[in-house]
Amino acid sequence: MGGQILFIEATLLPGGAGLTITGQLGEVMQESARAARSYLWSHASEFGIPPEMFKSYGVHLHVPAGAIPKDGPSAGVAITAALASLMTGRRVSHNTSMTGEITLSGLVFPVGGIKEKVLAAHRAGIRRIILPSRNEADIEEIPAEVRAELEIVLVSRISEVLDAALEKLVANPPPPPPVNMDAGARNPATGQTPPEALRVREK
Repeated sequence: MGGQILFIEATLLPGGAGLTITGQLGEVMQESARAARSYLWSHASEFGIPPEMFKSYGVHLHVPAGAIPKDGPSAGVAITAALASLMTGRRVSHNTSMTGEITLSGLVFPVGGIKEKVLAAHRAGIRRIILPSRNEADIEEIPAEVRAELEIVLVSRISEVLDAALEKLVANPPPPPPVNMDAGARNPATGQTPPEALRVREK
């Protein structure tokens, strides 16, 4: 019969800080969210993310169906993809689902219930699945008629997940980090010094 698919939502909070997590998530899933944010922060330049984004904006991560308790490490790759999409402006491919545990070193670990998860995605109309490489043997448990309709992408690192999951086009550019307009500072967008800074200099 298969399991159920989960949707991951993320949004930036201007003037906020840290990570807000909602949606009846257990401790393991919350740890995955914190690990995903920390990994992207520590590898920001690799993925084209201004590091200032993590200091200037809070992030709200939400998993709908809040009345249903959810836990486990399997959503690690999906959470990472959602946060990376938010920070880069590159959308997650609409026809793609994914599962896998992540580590702070950027590895993707295998998870259980592959057959049930893939069947759930297939039933929802998904035809492209990202799975941990170490779950390759579990693919044989999926009915042949279902496998024939799927493109299965095997990954072993988070960077491979993002290459496979995110579209190349920057469709929704994230807002620029706030400019520090202290006295004497110039706005890099205009090259001009703000009036407040000029008044401070004149004194």
